[in-house]
Amino acid sequence: MVSPAAGVSRQGIAAALGAYLTWGLFGLYFKALAGLPAAEVLAHRVLGGALFALIVLVAVRQTGEVREILADCRRLRQLAASALAIAINWGLFIWAVTHGRALEASMGYFIFPLVSVVLARLVLKETLDRRRQVAVAVVAAGVGWMMLRGHGVPWVALVLAASFGAYGLIRKTAPVSALAGLFIEAALLAPLALLYLAWAKGGAVLHADGRTQALLAVAGPVTAIPLALFAVAARRLPLATIGLLMYVNPSIQMAVAVWVFGETFTAAHAVTFAAIWIGLAIYSWPVRRREPLQASAPSLRL
Repeated sequence: MVSPAAGVSRQGIAAALGAYLTWGLFGLYFKALAGLPAAEVLAHRVLGGALFALIVLVAVRQTGEVREILADCRRLRQLAASALAIAINWGLFIWAVTHGRALEASMGYFIFPLVSVVLARLVLKETLDRRRQVAVAVVAAGVGWMMLRGHGVPWVALVLAASFGAYGLIRKTAPVSALAGLFIEAALLAPLALLYLAWAKGGAVLHADGRTQALLAVAGPVTAIPLALFAVAARRLPLATIGLLMYVNPSIQMAVAVWVFGETFTAAHAVTFAAIWIGLAIYSWPVRRREPLQASAPSLRL
């Protein structure tokens, strides 16, 4: 039987991949809601996410941690900061997808891992060996090429990368569980969501068709499940690993933007896509163990 540390690592990788696969397909969900204002969709995401997280917390009897967090000013400030970061990220992504800029949004999530690696080095003092430094450099060159060959400053991509990088860092360092943290974040944003809907007199959804209303009805679990998985991964994996696994998400987003939404895929995108996967191959290529087999025995348990 493998050591608990190895099991935690596998759980972290599985949680990260589950979150990234789901987020990669998010464009399809939000494109179907293109008839509604982005701010209104965001408000429903916040309220639905808060309600879904609360139901799960009550079901698993973990509401005690929520009370502890509310009494802890430090943790509450951390979650207020992460709530702001994720609200910016959510709102801008919804706007980008519904305004024909899904491809630029995917660029933001290509850039995010580089932001994540920089934060890991500067804030958490995580280190990368020489091989993985080369991998990051290859990916950075690919992303840089896309920016140089693009049209103007890709502000959507930059804001998405920065906001999600900040969110990942805060959630990694905040001593809260995934579900309780998610509920507090959504609850902190809920008053703003309610104020918006009150100002909009209920919003356009009141006059939408049944399909649109049904899509918004599942906004809670659609929002909460991948975010909770990401929070689990952020607590179990090095931030640099989370960043490089993140490329699963924008790769799917890019494919959806081009093949489903019909956005233009240029030669610059092709170069960047190739560089990203070359970097991933370098990063994840197995290294031959130099230690004798016996050296790993203490980490095994029967």
